[in-house]
Amino acid sequence: MSLDELQEDPAQDSGTPAGPARRTAGGWAALRPLLLRVHFYAGLLIAPFLFLAAATGLLYAGSWQAERILYSHELTVDSVGERAVPLSTQVKAAQSAAPQGKVLGVWPAPEEDATTRVIMEDPGLAEGESLTVFVDPYTADVRGQLTTSGDALPLRAWLSEFHASLQLGEFGRNYSELAASWLWVVALGGLALWIGRRRGRKADLVLPDRKATGRRKTLSWHGTVGLWAAAGLVGLSVTGLTWSNYAGENIGRLQDRLGGATPAVAATLQPGTAAGTGADGGDEHAGHVMTDGMEMPPPAPVTDIGIDRAVAAARAAGVTESLRVTLPAKGKGYVVKENDKTLPVHLDSVAVDPADGRIMDDLRFADYPLLAQLTRFGIDLHMGLTFGVASQLALAALAVAVMFLVVWGYRMWWMRRPTQESRLSVGRAQPRGAWRRLPVTVLLPFACATAVAGWFVPLLGISLLAFLVIDLAAGFTARRRGTRTA
Repeated sequence: MSLDELQEDPAQDSGTPAGPARRTAGGWAALRPLLLRVHFYAGLLIAPFLFLAAATGLLYAGSWQAERILYSHELTVDSVGERAVPLSTQVKAAQSAAPQGKVLGVWPAPEEDATTRVIMEDPGLAEGESLTVFVDPYTADVRGQLTTSGDALPLRAWLSEFHASLQLGEFGRNYSELAASWLWVVALGGLALWIGRRRGRKADLVLPDRKATGRRKTLSWHGTVGLWAAAGLVGLSVTGLTWSNYAGENIGRLQDRLGGATPAVAATLQPGTAAGTGADGGDEHAGHVMTDGMEMPPPAPVTDIGIDRAVAAARAAGVTESLRVTLPAKGKGYVVKENDKTLPVHLDSVAVDPADGRIMDDLRFADYPLLAQLTRFGIDLHMGLTFGVASQLALAALAVAVMFLVVWGYRMWWMRRPTQESRLSVGRAQPRGAWRRLPVTVLLPFACATAVAGWFVPLLGISLLAFLVIDLAAGFTARRRGTRTA
């Protein structure tokens, strides 16, 4: 939530009298004014970034369906045949269509009416981009070529970068990290303010008050929608921070220290086991020393069982769903991974020896550390993959909710302005000095938690410090004006 109760008068709402008597209040009565002030400034100054992140996220949530429509020719075949041609034949067709590219991997058609993707390295593309050739698996006809980023086709790749950085590069990524850094703060703070608010009917906690009018009606909608969206907003904030520059680095280090790093299948060929060596794995030149006048023997012939046999070996090992095959590089074997991220997930992987099709290593998703599994699920939920269309609709609903919460928050701020004044005015913030009313047993833990969060999430800490400086400057200016008037 972004501007939950920033206009509320705590003396009216809580029944606690204003003035010196409130300095002795403890617990919620003392903490609430401070939360209101933090919520006010966070909502007022960070809300534009939240609105942008929600609007671009809404576009991204619809990009999955949009690219299926826009690139239907490349993604699907005209007719489903009885039997697919070998993958090696499909790769040759892709190489003929794009001779300048170097084949890095192959994604066999995951569905009967889908095309096979041949992933190529092209020297003319930017870093992180690849050339993908789409091949009909039944006829080996090339359906088209597109510049892709990971598994994202051009439209979704552009929208993903727009959501992450507004297409402004590394500098632009600060906007999304700032929004993600504050989203969980305003969501949890607003949730506490809304639940702790006094109300005549319990139903008003979870449903908008239809009898309310004016600002209270807006607050009712703001609070109830924020209540229902809070869990999703916190989840989006936490998972979004894993991609960020500064907080993401801290999260990665913490995950590694807790033993939750994502494992990878071992595909390195062992010395002496490469193609061309003896059956027992020994080196036929072992124990021999080169002397002057001797010529270096020619390298042993490199044999490769081919992609079809490698995939067959992986399928026999239980890796069968939505495959992605990485071709052998120098000193490496085939890596065959599953990439089905919808529940139940299929994310197992194996490494296949290119000399004889032996499974060198296998990695099951069930064997991932718990933290790595949770990270995988969180990222896929953030991207709208785990439940397919249902996830994408939920993301769209959350994005729309954030935009409405921001608009309602600004509307309440505007409606609180002093209408009797002749000059242009806006809503006032919670009075200063709320932290002084906190008992030490609450103030110290609150300050420590804030400091730790500000250090772990740097843009949160820097912006919070900037808010404090602005607030102190505004307070100093107001005091000087009051002194001059007196």
